[in-house]
Amino acid sequence: MTGAYVLINCGAGTTGRVVRALRRLGVKEVRAVTGPFDVVAYVEAKDPNRLGDTVVSRIQTIDGVQRTLTMVAVRL
Repeated sequence: MTGAYVLINCGAGTTGRVVRALRRLGVKEVRAVTGPFDVVAYVEAKDPNRLGDTVVSRIQTIDGVQRTLTMVAVRL
């Protein structure tokens, strides 16, 4: 299983709607946060190639999402 943190910038007044949409998508964890990003989501996929092709691309189509930054989690 490959996991990634997706940092999300939302349009003004859309953070709550984006969080609810992410929960409906079934992301593993989602939180509204303060700072330079509005939302942090933790997503998982069985195949690392599917992480960007399916999970992250679906996040980017949510109404209110302006920009994403994806960081793949690694084990040390």
